[in-house]
Amino acid sequence: MPLKMNSPGKLISFEGSEGSGKSTQIACLAEHFQKTKREVVTTREPGGTEIGEQIRNIIVHNSKGDEMCAETELLLFTAARAQVVREVIAPALVRGAIVLSDRFLDSSTVYQGIGRNLAADPVAQINRFAVGNVMPDLTVVIDVPTEIGLARLKQRASDLPDRMERENVSFYNKIREGYLVLANSMPERFIVIDGTKNQEAIAKKIWSEVQARLK
Repeated sequence: MPLKMNSPGKLISFEGSEGSGKSTQIACLAEHFQKTKREVVTTREPGGTEIGEQIRNIIVHNSKGDEMCAETELLLFTAARAQVVREVIAPALVRGAIVLSDRFLDSSTVYQGIGRNLAADPVAQINRFAVGNVMPDLTVVIDVPTEIGLARLKQRASDLPDRMERENVSFYNKIREGYLVLANSMPERFIVIDGTKNQEAIAKKIWSEVQARLK
């Protein structure tokens, strides 16, 4: 499958720390686009394909997951990303669809690069290899203070927290700051949204910003 060059579709990625509300806002934005009669494809990382979902299970639910080194985590995330790009995202963009991805390559830059203290250059090189020419047209960062995100995690269903959700407060603070620094360095691609407002207000703000940026 040829990767995106001047494909008619648009890729919008959503980023943020745990408990930021990405999934809810992706569903809201998908509904807005569907009302305009656009094809909308939603996906998530890691996952989005059969192979990717198996990799996701290794990353977040494997009984030996706490022993996973940062380099292995990075390579697993990017392996799942390479698969979903070629199997789902690139074909959808060629068709002219709007693709909404719950996380994309910026997650590796922040979680593994900043959060796990891996060197920036190898992370960037592996990211580029995984995605080829497929880059987000727009990236929405839903920003919430760490304590709010953690409180939301506790309010979720009674399932045990996965491996990524069990990290400590200092890790999540690094993640939040990492996203804000990254967004500030590339304002032409990033939109930072205040995730402490109510869901309706957040959805309205995202839709307004997306329309203005992608018109």
